[in-house]
Amino acid sequence: MCMRRRRTGNKHTAVLRERSSLETTGATVGEVTEVTKDTFWPIVNAAGDKTVVLDMYTQWRGPCKLVAPKFQELSEKYLDVVFLKLDCNQENKPLAKELGIKVVPTFKILKDNKIVKEVAGAKFDDLMLAIETVQFN
Repeated sequence: MCMRRRRTGNKHTAVLRERSSLETTGATVGEVTEVTKDTFWPIVNAAGDKTVVLDMYTQWRGPCKLVAPKFQELSEKYLDVVFLKLDCNQENKPLAKELGIKVVPTFKILKDNKIVKEVAGAKFDDLMLAIETVQFN
């Protein structure tokens, strides 16, 4: 068991629960977790049957900067989904290439270690629809 403080408004609330294998990887449901080429697949594997949403972005691109706060909001709304982000810099280029990125931002939605949906571009409404489609099917 672990005790975790969750911020709600201006207060911190203590939450007692068992540690999941997902948490041992450093990923936390309800937050966006930054991943690298080395940490991405272990986190996806640890997510088990949870839906995983990956934001593939660059720090310098305007649309990526605009969608980042909205992506964070989604992580707080869908508490049964794992939200990850990957900076598509030179270091992470092998993973970006493996995942078939063509434009940033690109969102990949995975279920059971497989990519099941993709949203290319800063299309927030399309991303929400894709998440809900995967979650409720």
